[in-house]
Amino acid sequence: MSFTVTVLDDYQGCCAFLDAAHTLDGSDIRLDVEHNHLEAASLPARLADSDAVILIRERTTLTREILAQLPKLRLIVQTGRLSSAIDLEACDDLGIAVRDGSGSPTAPAELTWLLILAGCRRLGSYLARQSQGEWQRSTDRLETESLGHALSGRTLGIWGLGKIGSRVADYGKAFGMQVIAHGRESSAGRAFEQEIDYIADRQAFLARSDIVSLHLKLNAETRGMIGAADLASMRADALLVNTSRAELIRPGALLDALDAGRPGSAALDVFENEPDGARAYQHHPRVLATPHLGFVERDTYERYFTTAFRQVREFVEAARPTSASA
Repeated sequence: MSFTVTVLDDYQGCCAFLDAAHTLDGSDIRLDVEHNHLEAASLPARLADSDAVILIRERTTLTREILAQLPKLRLIVQTGRLSSAIDLEACDDLGIAVRDGSGSPTAPAELTWLLILAGCRRLGSYLARQSQGEWQRSTDRLETESLGHALSGRTLGIWGLGKIGSRVADYGKAFGMQVIAHGRESSAGRAFEQEIDYIADRQAFLARSDIVSLHLKLNAETRGMIGAADLASMRADALLVNTSRAELIRPGALLDALDAGRPGSAALDVFENEPDGARAYQHHPRVLATPHLGFVERDTYERYFTTAFRQVREFVEAARPTSASA
């Protein structure tokens, strides 16, 4: 009897065509791929025949209520590191094994830098107007036009100097920027090692930065930690970049702050309740929005799925009964 592994939320329909898929060659594992994002109510019926599920990051959350309706499910594999998308206590209670992989800072750091460049040069607005036949215009009215700016000589603020933040800081130095950092004690230590000015006071850090890039892990301490007062501390011409987690900012606070004029603009790759939650930002005149592409590229997917398919295969082989020795 075959073992069915279902991959959820494969929006590009690519995982079955990755080189990583050959990891399943010669096995009795059947690969089942769901290309659409399913609401929670639809998951039990969709996964009724699944022995294992592979999650692409946090696109789908598996709660206790959902897991309790999946008696056939034996394994969940999280691409990248474990997150709050899986109710681990429920998995333990229900006898469902959980595996995770590892990540790389390369792709999200590069996407962050793309957003910094595009945000500062107002690329999204220019391309939108060009698609409508207008040349070198970023708004529909001359009185609301303004020019973008170069990066050299400006101040880049890194909030969270971990693996990704450190790479982004290096990119900033290469572009001739002054780099400053803020965050927990670990960020202060890394800032000293990397010869980066560490600003302990949050408001002073925000007020000094031309660009603030968020690189914080989401947990109980950081969820909603950035509020209206923090955003109001930013300059009217500053750019806020978030490729980390949307939930770092209190719900509604960023849109209100942009409408109030501080910060001046935002470049975002992450949103609450994706994908529907992105709609409020996509047409905002001060927002450059991308559809959570930080890890969505070939090298990362090959790494994620090579690990995930290997873990599924190892699980199946370990569970296979061995013939009794003579």
